[in-house]
Amino acid sequence: MAQHKKFLVIGGSNGVGASISKHLLANSDEVIICDYLEPCFKGDFEYHKFDLFKDNISELKTLIENSDGIFITAGFGRVAPIETFSDTEIRKTLIVNGESIIRILNLCLNKLFCEKDFICTVITSIAGAVSSPLFAAYSAAKASVYKFVEAANVEIGKKGFSNRITNVVATSFEGTSFNGGETNFEALRPLTAKIIDSSVKHEELCYLNEDVVKSVIQRYNENPKKFGSESYDYKVKNNRINSNSKIKVGYLSGTFDLFHIGHLNLLRNAKQYCDYLIVGVHKDASHKNKPTFIPFEERIEIIKHIDYVDEAVECCKEDSDAWDKLHFDLLFVGSDYKGTERFNRYENYFKDKGVKIIYFPYTQTTNSTELRKAISKKNDE
Repeated sequence: MAQHKKFLVIGGSNGVGASISKHLLANSDEVIICDYLEPCFKGDFEYHKFDLFKDNISELKTLIENSDGIFITAGFGRVAPIETFSDTEIRKTLIVNGESIIRILNLCLNKLFCEKDFICTVITSIAGAVSSPLFAAYSAAKASVYKFVEAANVEIGKKGFSNRITNVVATSFEGTSFNGGETNFEALRPLTAKIIDSSVKHEELCYLNEDVVKSVIQRYNENPKKFGSESYDYKVKNNRINSNSKIKVGYLSGTFDLFHIGHLNLLRNAKQYCDYLIVGVHKDASHKNKPTFIPFEERIEIIKHIDYVDEAVECCKEDSDAWDKLHFDLLFVGSDYKGTERFNRYENYFKDKGVKIIYFPYTQTTNSTELRKAISKKNDE
């Protein structure tokens, strides 16, 4: 590989991504790491905090255009029965492992449809090439990338260009944090060398643990249904099931009439505790025997466009009813509700559901009650 090139590593903070980044730095290349986590190692690289689930993918365009190559290693998943996944976890799994990767590859097309050499590598998974029960959402996401790369490479070749997207088909291997372990650079060194070598040669497929991958694909092709059944049994027998969701979903409800800084602080504080924040907006304030000044449609539209909010919904009468629909992990509320009949009832309801209620200290600041009084006084005058 020529010296002093600039490479972008998406998901380069740990695992194989970090190993690739260290390898490139050792060869005097310039490295830019984009990841939602801080890198697990120190080095002379540029770091950009970036979340594939929530951040705008188009923001990577300039970084790609100014680079000589890209390695996409980001991904997450868990082995578990499909019915244990919330809608939110499935969405995040599909977006992070599939949609976002395809959109990044799409941003690379101008560099690929070019005479100038451009390295483009994405790590997929054997789960994207075969039936993978208990890994369904992750498998579906990786399969979409697998087929996108396969089709894109045909189109690049038909245009007469030599660049290719290298699809690195991985199995489970030591040295990554994917299954809760720690990054082991020494263990990853041979795999990293193989990935980079295949990338430089613009190979369309790179099998890690090649003999294992080829054997798995062969058995799958011979009898997909039998293979799927055996895969299911293998995961169960070897205790691969992970009952812990990869994301924490938070929920809070409110009227959010006359939106003010107190509301914003509540949403900001809640977001610090969870990966995905759902906010329930009351249709009106009848539960408090108060009027609302701003229509529901306008209030929920405001909440939807707050950066800390991932999803806004019309809230149920009871937060316990909301859990039946949303299956959140954390329920947020002001400390003035602690000890009330309603929240004593909630604590009893949620104690066997894995839901934690977090009470935020009441802060003396602008509040809706005072604003209502001021408006009513002004109207009276």
